[in-house]
Amino acid sequence: MAGKWLGNKNDESKEWIGFLDRGVKLEGTLELAGAFRIDGEVHGKVVCQERLIVGENGRVEGEIEAEVLSIAGQVQGTIHGRNRVEVVASGVVEGDIHTPCLVVEAGGMIDGRCHMRAQKEPALQPKPLKLVSESAGS
Repeated sequence: MAGKWLGNKNDESKEWIGFLDRGVKLEGTLELAGAFRIDGEVHGKVVCQERLIVGENGRVEGEIEAEVLSIAGQVQGTIHGRNRVEVVASGVVEGDIHTPCLVVEAGGMIDGRCHMRAQKEPALQPKPLKLVSESAGS
C-alpha cells in the first residue's frame, strides 16, 4: 500500500520503510534505515541512510542528513546530502546545504549557503604517461 502511495511501481519492494503523513507532528530525532517520505512536520534531526523525500506538505525544522534528499516542501536548518540534494519547483530551503551534487529545478528556492564538497571517492585519475627515453630504442 505504501509503495503505491509513494509512486513506487513495485508494491513488494523493501526499499521504502515508511512515511510521515499530513497532520502528524514529530519532535526529536528520527533515524531511518531505508527510504522514507515526510508529509507531516518534524522539529529536530532526521538521519536517513538512503533516500529521503520531503513532500509538498512536509515541513522540517532542524538538521537533515541523508544519502539522497528530495525537497518539495519546506526545510529550515542545515542539510547534509552525502550523495545528492534536489530542490524541486515547490521546494523551499532556508539554511545551509552541504552536498557534492545540488540540483535546483526552476521555481525551487534556497535562502542560505551551498557548500559543494568533493565526493568521498575521487573520480578515477588518468595514469601518467611514461616517457620513453631515446636510448631505450637503440
